[in-house]
Amino acid sequence: MKIAKDTAVTLRFKVADSLGKLIEDAKEPMVYLHGGYGNTLPKIEEALEGQEAGFKTVLNLSAQDAFGERDETLMQTIPKTQFPPGVKIGGQLEGRGEDGQAHAFTVMKIKGDTVILDGNHPLAGKALRFTLEVTGVRAASAEEIAHGHVHGEHGHHH
Repeated sequence: MKIAKDTAVTLRFKVADSLGKLIEDAKEPMVYLHGGYGNTLPKIEEALEGQEAGFKTVLNLSAQDAFGERDETLMQTIPKTQFPPGVKIGGQLEGRGEDGQAHAFTVMKIKGDTVILDGNHPLAGKALRFTLEVTGVRAASAEEIAHGHVHGEHGHHH
C-alpha cells in the first residue's frame, strides 16, 4: 500500500544535527496519521507521500522546516514563589504564553528568586537530519481519521 491521505504510517527514525551528531535514535517505531493532521513535520509527510513499506530516506531540514526558528518572546522570567518546591533546571511544565496559548516550557535557569523559562521546542533554531525508514503502511480506521491520530500500539491511547 502506498502512503497517501488517511493512511497510518509506521516508521523508524533517527535525528541528528546538521553535522551528523546523533540527537535521537528512537527505539520504538513512530506511527502517525498521514495527510496534514499535524502528526509529523510537513516536510516529512511530503517526502513520504506515495512511498511504500521499505522506503528509506535521509532528509536535511532547515530550522524553519524542522521545529522552527527560536522565538525569544517565548522566554519568560517568573518569580520562584510561583513554582512548587523542588523546581529544577531542565524540568518541563505547561503554561500559557503571552499569546494565551498553552505552551510547554523548559526551566533554563534558576537565578536567585527568579526562574527563567523557555517556551521554544528544544530543537528550535537547529537544522536537522532525519533518517527515516517506513516499516508499515495501512489504511487508517474511520475512528482514527475522525480523531486525527493513530490509535493502538505506538500510536495514541485514550
